[in-house]
Amino acid sequence: MPSTTVTDYTSGDTNRQKLLLSSRAWDTLATDRNNLRRNNTNLSKVTSLERGVNTRPGGHTDRSRRGGHGNHDSEESSEGEDDDEEEDQLVERTRQDQTDLPSEYWQIQRLVKYLKGGHTDRSRRGGHGNHDSEESSEGEDDDEEEDQLVERTRQDQTDLPSEYWQIQRLVKYLKGGNPTATVIALSSIRDFNLSIEICQLAIRDVGGLEVLVNLLETDDIDCKIGSLYILKEVSNNPSIRRNIADLGGLQTMVKLLDEPEKDLKCLAAETIAHVAKFKRARRVVRQNGGIKRLVALLENASVSGHGFTTHAAHNDQAKNIEVARAGALALWSLSRSNLNKNAMQRAGVIPLLAKLLKSSNDNMLIPVGGIIEECATDSVYRTAIRGMIPDLVKSLTVTNAELQKHCASAIFKCAVDKEIRDLVRKHSGLRPLHDLLQQSENKALLAAATGAIWKCAISRENIAQFQEFRTIDALVQLLNNQPEEVLVNVVGALAECAKEADNRTTIRKAGGISPLVNLLTGTNQALLVNTCQALRQCAEEPESVTMIDRLDGVRLLWSLLKNQNPQVQAAAAWAISPCVKNIKDSGEMVRSFVGGLELIVSLLKSNDVEVLASVCAAIAEIAKDEENLAVITDHGVVKLLATLATRNEDILRRYLAEAIAECCKWGNNRQAFGENHAVAPLVKHLKSSDPNVHRSTAKALHQLSKNPMNCVTMHEAGVVRLLMEMVGSKDDVLQENAAICISYIRRLALANEKSRNG
Repeated sequence: MPSTTVTDYTSGDTNRQKLLLSSRAWDTLATDRNNLRRNNTNLSKVTSLERGVNTRPGGHTDRSRRGGHGNHDSEESSEGEDDDEEEDQLVERTRQDQTDLPSEYWQIQRLVKYLKGGHTDRSRRGGHGNHDSEESSEGEDDDEEEDQLVERTRQDQTDLPSEYWQIQRLVKYLKGGNPTATVIALSSIRDFNLSIEICQLAIRDVGGLEVLVNLLETDDIDCKIGSLYILKEVSNNPSIRRNIADLGGLQTMVKLLDEPEKDLKCLAAETIAHVAKFKRARRVVRQNGGIKRLVALLENASVSGHGFTTHAAHNDQAKNIEVARAGALALWSLSRSNLNKNAMQRAGVIPLLAKLLKSSNDNMLIPVGGIIEECATDSVYRTAIRGMIPDLVKSLTVTNAELQKHCASAIFKCAVDKEIRDLVRKHSGLRPLHDLLQQSENKALLAAATGAIWKCAISRENIAQFQEFRTIDALVQLLNNQPEEVLVNVVGALAECAKEADNRTTIRKAGGISPLVNLLTGTNQALLVNTCQALRQCAEEPESVTMIDRLDGVRLLWSLLKNQNPQVQAAAAWAISPCVKNIKDSGEMVRSFVGGLELIVSLLKSNDVEVLASVCAAIAEIAKDEENLAVITDHGVVKLLATLATRNEDILRRYLAEAIAECCKWGNNRQAFGENHAVAPLVKHLKSSDPNVHRSTAKALHQLSKNPMNCVTMHEAGVVRLLMEMVGSKDDVLQENAAICISYIRRLALANEKSRNG
């Protein structure tokens, strides 16, 4: 035994000894040791193994350290190949014999190892006082932390299955074997279930990924194919994808797309499809010319299997289809990048997608549909998709749920285009979308179908067909027990359908009001926006708004004004406006919300145009109650409204003028608006092209003109000529308010003239 020195007592060894010594009593270990000597005949092999193999608890041999990471000590590096083979055989026999050994076996081995290295237990060191300064300075917290780490590592390694070690041995043959041995090792690795994470990690941990990537640059086709097959399977693991990209694997795979061997091109494209799931990988493929090569793979595929004269020709075309499918899979992954979408379009992918979409092969259609789905948000692709609508609608009726999902999602994304909405209706696509609502178990398909219905319902002609199909009733049934991605689309569709008065009644009778109000308590921003929009439409019906009030919906809407998202604030304010308008005794209800009026007035300081417009609309309704008008006047509503008079957005101008018109009806507010310079900018609103702005502005000017000084300001701003044009309008409200405003100005002018003439 080597002599023991002070420096041998390191902190790490101390902690590991503490772990082992505290696990069992010494007398128990001695008894177990005697039992092991009687029952196991393999103990004599341990000492020979310790020289070259780090034996892990649980009977597993850690050989990853010797497998390609460069962690060799001087003794290991001097060993020859013969010694390696002999040791491998010995390790394998020992491992097989030791798989059933109890945990005590490994604990004793670790103790013996420490004894051989000159380490002793704590009781012996305590008697002799052999402590170095570093060890004595460590705290108990560090000891406990390391003990826990050692214990976790031991447990993790004990749980590793035999496949982990078998794969690591095969990877070693990949490193040092000849081409024949390499192919055999690759085939053997392929026999494992590489979709299991532990098998994937076994390859990575021993340095196998680097070997597999290097094999792609050899001249042996079989080695390339075998390596690609393994890389394709293990690249489903997110961390391994990044490892492959770091090793330069993508650049090599892109070059393989030029190879004449179709199986090789197919596997390379499929592997690229798996690896290119993150931004950097997609950029690498584009920068190395991968997109043009992948688009070229789509060119030779035929959409039908007819016309083949020989069996060989049929097989060749089948391979072409498989290669095209692999290329489409890769392009599908790459199409998540906007730059890649543009590169694909320049490479001529659009006509090829249109051709392949006519295929009867579902395996081909799925990635093609996926590409169209990803690219549907791009205006160039959306224009091209108009010609693909018949094929997309046809695919909605197939039995393949994944293909249906991609096609419905493509319609969802591009149906913001009115022409596409009309094409879906003309090609009888609305009925298949309605039928997909029955697929309540497939949430992804349901989300795509409800999204497509939502966007198609923007067109009134489509709503009429949905009414015939009783789609509104089906949508209401989906308001309960659905994931948020489905609910967002369902509520959005109901909001569009509720713009028709008959559908508001349908929603109420189908029991839709209560679940809609309940959704106001959620946190999903998009869902809150759509729910507010749906309730805004439903609140136009007296019976529905009564239910909303009874369910405390108005208070929930008011609380959403505190939300930090401007879209939620705006949607809530838009919904509050018809509620205040149509609920009986709404003035008292509004006053019952503590701090509610102050909150809504404060939103006039927002920088968001939609928030400002919606709040002005709500204030216009709130101000119709005299007590509420007095309260908001005290909160400074006049000055805040006056500061908005110079804005140019027509939607804001319209509702701002409505709010000013109502706020003029209290106290000295008319004079206050004049003093805050709101009158002259309002005159400019009459130059807008929006007739709704003309109508509300004339109403505001009518109220402001009741103050003489405001009449002077209007006259100086040239309001008379503008109002004279509107007196002849067919809009009775506009005509009346314009005429009254002119009459006030004329009376003031006559009074001034009479005063001057004595």
